Amino acid sequence: MEPLLQESTPSIIAERVRQAIAKGDLPPGSQLGEAELAREFGVSRGPLREGLQRLTAEGLLISIRNRGLFVIEMTADRVRDMYVARQAVERAAAEQIHLGDDATAAGRQLLDVVEEMAEAKTVRDVGELDITFHDRLVTLAGSPRLSRMHLTLLTETQICIRALEPTYALEDVRVEEHREIAQSFIAGKRALTDRLLVAHMKDAVRRLTRG
Repeated sequence: MEPLLQESTPSIIAERVRQAIAKGDLPPGSQLGEAELAREFGVSRGPLREGLQRLTAEGLLISIRNRGLFVIEMTADRVRDMYVARQAVERAAAEQIHLGDDATAAGRQLLDVVEEMAEAKTVRDVGELDITFHDRLVTLAGSPRLSRMHLTLLTETQICIRALEPTYALEDVRVEEHREIAQSFIAGKRALTDRLLVAHMKDAVRRLTRG
């Protein structure tokens, strides 16, 4: 039998703060107070600081000398750089799926998410399903390292999507782009998947940076 894996307190803290950032409970530019967070989590400052340091290393928090820790703000340059990394991770994941035993089954799983996206009633629901689609794509590659790298990138993407929610009409969301990506896996067209992912990322950068 394999030993039970017990998540450390700093890991739990890091994940909860990451989720708060992704959901907008800790908005971009907001300052994190150690004393307040320690009370909220019911922990001492040692594990709290370790958890926050992990998010600082990931780039989700920024430490400003003599001021403290702040949630990053997604400037146009940060958005472009983040999508450079996302493109690298997701193209690599897509390649692994196509090289695997059943790209068709993976494509069908992705298509299930697309159908949920098409039926979503709110922009927020579509945005969350967009994240689910890309998270599942990388997960289906079966690479723990790619998944770890992708986690931070998707949190940054959620910051961007949430900031732009008021400007999006439901019909503007590119459901069809996701459908085409899913169908390219079902068809076993590796080169097409790659082209579609590149085009999808470029379109996202254009939308998020308004240019």
